[in-house]
Amino acid sequence: MSSHPVWGRGFRPFFLAAGGYGGGLTLAWIAIWSGAWPAPAWLAPSLWHAHEMLFGLVAAAIAGFLLTAVPVWTGRRALAGRPLLALTALWAAGRLAMLSAGALPAGLVAAVDLAFLPALAVVLARHLWRTGQRRNYGIPGVVLALTLANAAVHAQALGWASSSASRTLRFAAHAVVILIVVIGGRITPAFTANALRSRGVSAAVRSRPWLDRAAIASVVGVAAADLLAPGSTASASLSCLAGLLVAARMAGWQTARAWRDPLAASLHAGMAWVAIGLVVIGAGGLGWTLSGTAGLHALTAGAMGSMILAVMTRVALGHTGRPLALPAGAAGCYLLVHAGAAARVGAGLAPDAHQVSLLVAAGLLWAAAFWLFTVLYWPILTRPRVDGKEG
Repeated sequence: MSSHPVWGRGFRPFFLAAGGYGGGLTLAWIAIWSGAWPAPAWLAPSLWHAHEMLFGLVAAAIAGFLLTAVPVWTGRRALAGRPLLALTALWAAGRLAMLSAGALPAGLVAAVDLAFLPALAVVLARHLWRTGQRRNYGIPGVVLALTLANAAVHAQALGWASSSASRTLRFAAHAVVILIVVIGGRITPAFTANALRSRGVSAAVRSRPWLDRAAIASVVGVAAADLLAPGSTASASLSCLAGLLVAARMAGWQTARAWRDPLAASLHAGMAWVAIGLVVIGAGGLGWTLSGTAGLHALTAGAMGSMILAVMTRVALGHTGRPLALPAGAAGCYLLVHAGAAARVGAGLAPDAHQVSLLVAAGLLWAAAFWLFTVLYWPILTRPRVDGKEG
């Protein structure tokens, strides 16, 4: 079993997991929210939903990308075969435990769910430590920060803390945004330059190191401020600044020219959602009449959803030896996820009479985006590389 192509590289099982679980989880949440299906007995239903989006779907996508990218950065052998199968099983066990919350002891649910991210951090840290890549040491650090956030959420479920879950789930969302800003800031201009060059476009794609550092520092500051002083003027102001800096660093990325290439354009769109979400969160905190959930869902449904699909659709092609050309119909993944995100953000801003229909539409569109990816990329992710190489 461990010799099957799906265990050849980390992106294969974890991208399939992200696609399938992302679609199923969204539909399950619609059923729970509408009262058609009972929620697992774990804190509040909305907290269970947020937890599984972050530590289920998003964690799988992060694992798939990092287990593939870090060996490329370090030149070391990628995790494959039985060790990869075991790591995937840890993730799956966590999802089953969270779905069974209430039927299983809370301590067992916590122990099983908390096992995956530390194991992932160890795998990544071993690669980076042995090659001395200090530039990337922060990546396993962010994975460990997500582990601590998950532990804090479970602490409330176990009765060890009274009000840690909501705040730490928001912190976890900001930690994921940090990864998007750091890694997206590397791959988006690089992939855009390659796309323009392949089309014979001579426009230069420029990144400004000082602006990159400022954007990353500001997003880290937002995570810290929202954890230590949520709802404060300082937190809101820093969020607005971070959004503007994220938008400003895109100025040299040739976004206007990237729209002709869906693979490149999808990365730009995901980063744009980051800027929008941060500014909306900040503006709401500074007194603008905005729903508190609109900015948060711009970051989650918008930035995370679209960036996950942007990365998965590209990485799966490149690392299976295929040309960087989307399969027929795959651009629909991008359209569906952006439409779903827009509907979800709009639900937080719309009059009460339209909120239910927008929420249901958002969930259905978002689920369709991830399941369309799963269907179209199943043969790509489960078959050997077309060039005969390992992985």
